[in-house]
Amino acid sequence: MNTSYGRDALPIWERPEPQPRAAPVPLSREKITAAAIRLADAHGLESLSIRKIAKELGVGPMRLYDYVANRSELLDLMVDVVYARIADADRHSEWRATVLAIAHATREAALDHEWFADLLGGRPHLGPHALAVGEANAAALNRAPGVHGIDDVQRALGAINSFIIGAVRREVTERRTARSTGTDMAAFQRSLGPYLTRMLETGRYPTVARLVIDGAHLDAAETFDRNLIVVVDGIAGRRQADAP
Repeated sequence: MNTSYGRDALPIWERPEPQPRAAPVPLSREKITAAAIRLADAHGLESLSIRKIAKELGVGPMRLYDYVANRSELLDLMVDVVYARIADADRHSEWRATVLAIAHATREAALDHEWFADLLGGRPHLGPHALAVGEANAAALNRAPGVHGIDDVQRALGAINSFIIGAVRREVTERRTARSTGTDMAAFQRSLGPYLTRMLETGRYPTVARLVIDGAHLDAAETFDRNLIVVVDGIAGRRQADAP
């Protein structure tokens, strides 16, 4: 696909759809995006091409260029469909509950659409639903007791987003590894158990030993939840006087 943007071209969010025309298979950006998501869900982002999407829709490839100019626009549309789902997360009057709900909705969406995790933290997500999620998150964090002013909101958003991106990408990577190798994480850990036991018995890694022996052994959802709470509680407890 062509990946260049015209300097004065309107972004896809502001560019009107082509006028409907008589054709055996009517098209729209919504239909094209849905087909792209189906392919990405089944085969990953590497499966995406205009030719494959056109085949999925039963149309000629050139027809799609009337609706999306390049692959970047297609990815923007796909991402915003996922953000529409995240935007439906329960909103709460209490700031903390809103931040937690958005974070959990983001994780769930990424586990259902693993390619979404690959696009987190890359180019800015500026579609209308992505902006709505960002607004809800920022507005909630702006009410946190440890946040004083827009600079603190920016830092708090950065901390939350960095945690979510890292946690989600790690979980998705582990799932992919388990599928590709046929070994789940628990089995992998058991296979290394004797080696790890020998290493810990040397006494050179006392804190790691405590983590392995005495630490909580949680599943992925519990780990995400508990670590997220640590980050959110840290934001809530922060005071401007503590800032460097």
